[in-house]
Amino acid sequence: MKSTLARIALILAWGFAGCEQKSPSGLPTVKMEIGGRNFNLEVARTAADQDKGLMDRDSLPDDHGMIFIFPDDEIRSFWMKNVHFPLDILFLDSAGRVVSFHQMRPYDENNTSSDYPARYAIELNKGIADQLGVKVGDELPLPPAPRATTQESPLRPR
Repeated sequence: MKSTLARIALILAWGFAGCEQKSPSGLPTVKMEIGGRNFNLEVARTAADQDKGLMDRDSLPDDHGMIFIFPDDEIRSFWMKNVHFPLDILFLDSAGRVVSFHQMRPYDENNTSSDYPARYAIELNKGIADQLGVKVGDELPLPPAPRATTQESPLRPR
C-alpha cells in the first residue's frame, strides 16, 4: 500500500512540475501564437523581473520573447537600457488587441510608449512582427497563464 501511494505521489509531482515550463533565466514561460507562429514567452511576474526584462543578454532565439502583464490598461513605457539587441514591442489591450507596435534600438534609454492604453507588452526580436504581418488592430489569442497573473505585480514606473 505504501509503495503504491509513493508511486502515485511521484507521478503527481512529475505531472505538476511539467505544467509550468521555465526558461534558462528561470522565469516561467507560456506558449502563445502570434501571426500564425508559436512563441515561447518568458513571463516577467515580479517587479524585479519586469524591471530587468531582457537586459544583459546577448541574443534571443527567434521563437522566444517576453510578455509583461499589468493589472489594467494604461499607457506603458519601456526602454532598452543594457539590452544588447534590437526588439519589436507589441502593446495589447485587455482583450489581446494590438494597440501599438514599435521597434526599439539596443541600449536606447529613451522611453518607447504605447500609443493607447495597454495591459500587455510583448517583446520579440526586431523584424519578427513585420515578418508575420502583425499590425495594429489584430487580436492575438492570449494564453490562460498571462490572464491569470495580471494582478500579481505590475511594472513599477520608471
